[in-house]
Amino acid sequence: MDIQFDQQHIWHPYTSAVNPLPCYPVSHAEGVHIYLDNGTKLVDGMSSWWAAIHGYNHPELNKAAKAQLEKVSHVMFGGLTHEPAIQLCKTLVEWSPEGLERVFLADSGSVAVEVAMKMAVQYWACQGSSNKYKFIAPRNGYHGDTFAAMSVCDPVNGMHTLFQNVLPKQIFAPAPQTRFGALWNEDEMLELDELLQRHHHEVAAVILEPVVQGAGGMRFYHPNYLKRCRQLCDQYNVLLIADEIATGFGRSGELFACDHADISPDIMCLGKAITGGYMTLAATLCTEDVAMGVCQGDPGVFMHGPTFMGNPLACSVANASMALLETGQWRSQVQSIESQLREELAVCKALDNVADVRVLGAIGVVETKQAYDVGTLQKHFIQQGAWIRPFGKLIYLMPPYVIEKEQLSILTQAIFNTLKQMS
Repeated sequence: MDIQFDQQHIWHPYTSAVNPLPCYPVSHAEGVHIYLDNGTKLVDGMSSWWAAIHGYNHPELNKAAKAQLEKVSHVMFGGLTHEPAIQLCKTLVEWSPEGLERVFLADSGSVAVEVAMKMAVQYWACQGSSNKYKFIAPRNGYHGDTFAAMSVCDPVNGMHTLFQNVLPKQIFAPAPQTRFGALWNEDEMLELDELLQRHHHEVAAVILEPVVQGAGGMRFYHPNYLKRCRQLCDQYNVLLIADEIATGFGRSGELFACDHADISPDIMCLGKAITGGYMTLAATLCTEDVAMGVCQGDPGVFMHGPTFMGNPLACSVANASMALLETGQWRSQVQSIESQLREELAVCKALDNVADVRVLGAIGVVETKQAYDVGTLQKHFIQQGAWIRPFGKLIYLMPPYVIEKEQLSILTQAIFNTLKQMS
């Protein structure tokens, strides 16, 4: 494998072209293990950015992909349809929170967010309220790296401050403060209520990540915040967009994070785990009211159409992933992971360089008091047989649901050992 070419010509995500982070060559993957070219065997703690929930090289997902390859790998979705897309959308409508009846298939999470935001703006324009085009988002949020998605990410603590002069100016509410499982504090809704009271005439939607704020800080907040957001959106006549790209399909302990609060958004974005990490695919779901509202008046259609929308190969693998989830085994798997993460990460609290430890579902987070060099940390983790990619002050785990206890212990021990060595 020509690693020198990789370093000189291939730009990897969130890294410098001048001084790139090390990239480790992968030969193959199986179950929860990633195998490097030199024979090193790593337990994957990231599910390949939260997507590979069933692990790698899964026989059922492989079978679905191979079977679909022999039929049709791709066909344009404009004017054509196919069984894999129909079956997938049936499942998404059936499983998603009540009222989400229409599905727009996209090809990445960021695009799903762009679609959701376009839907919200077009909805109000077609109701004669073209002045309602802004969005309210909680601080510490993250919704993707494309332009509209960047505009609703945290403008200060996020990763897109360089682009603030060219991004649409949105309205930001304080980040949710009451932690998941803590005593709810109703006072924290006062400022959001005030913002909606002042700006509802120009706001198309509130957009948020339900219960789990992901790349903006790995924060877990009280479901009552989400429930109150739903009530406030109804009160002030704005839409609610739930970005479930990271949390959808069981990661937080419920099938969707919205289920913790028993609410239904007007629009919901899905991605990442939808195909079990095999193919790029995403979906934006909306209510019948939103769908009909978007298509009233000019232009009478929704003007968006990704080239690989409804890709049959991706939809077939997604259907196989849904079939695995439908067995219900994921729920006990996630509960087991949560229990083990709580127990085994707790020892990190005693370390001088650790600020916080938190766990929800199959997500474990150790927040340090200072940021460490990512390359240095990863080198230590790899030496202990763990694949963990931290960012900033956050060292976190989102393992595949199929991970065994001994394998998960390798990950938790690697975090503790590394931070103890650095404290």
